[in-house]
Amino acid sequence: MDRLIEGHKKFLSEAFPARRDQFHLLAEGQQPETLFVTCADSRIVPDLILQTQPGDLFICRNAGNVIPRAGEPAGGVSATIEYAVEVLRVRHLIVCGHSDCGVIRALMAPQSLQGLTSVSDWLQHVEPAWQYVDEVERNAGELTRHTALTHANVLVQLDNLKTHEYIRRAIDEGRLRIHGWYYDILSGIIEKYDEHAGKFLPLVG
Repeated sequence: MDRLIEGHKKFLSEAFPARRDQFHLLAEGQQPETLFVTCADSRIVPDLILQTQPGDLFICRNAGNVIPRAGEPAGGVSATIEYAVEVLRVRHLIVCGHSDCGVIRALMAPQSLQGLTSVSDWLQHVEPAWQYVDEVERNAGELTRHTALTHANVLVQLDNLKTHEYIRRAIDEGRLRIHGWYYDILSGIIEKYDEHAGKFLPLVG
C-alpha cells in the first residue's frame, strides 16, 4: 500500500501537472474509439503495451477476457460492452487473450479449482474453447496446448459477442469492427486473428 501511495504522490507532483490541459478536457467527457476487452491478469497493461494515453481506450477486464452470450444473466461485462458500443459508439472492439493465462490453465486442469465455486462457474464461458482445438494440439505439450486453447478462447468470445443483436447491427451498419488478439508476455508480441488465413498472425509485420 505504501508503494501505491508514493506512486500517487509522484503522479500529483510530476505526471498530472505535465498533462493538466489534457486532464481538463477529459474531465468534461470521453470519446474513446476502442473498447479493449482483456484479462484481469496484473501483467497485462494495455496502455503500456499499446502506448496509449488517457481517454484512448475504454477497458473491460475480467478473468479470461470472457464475454457472456446474449440471454445470459446481465452483468458488468455485458453492461460495459453495451455502453461502449451503443453510447460511446466505439469503432473497434478488441478481445485480447494472453500467454500463461490462469483461466486457461484451470481449463486444462479443472481439479485445481476445488473449493473455488465462483471461478468454477465462470469457467463455463471458456470451456467451448476445446471445440476449436484439433487432436494434434490436444495431445501436444503443455505450452502448445495452452497457446492453442488461449487462441481458441479468443474465438469463442468473439462468437459470444456476435450473439448480441446490437453488436450484429453495429457491424452490419459498418460502425463497428471486432478483432481477436493474443499477447505474449515473454516477447511482448501481439498476434491478431486473420479470418482469411484462419489463424493468428503477428500484428506488426
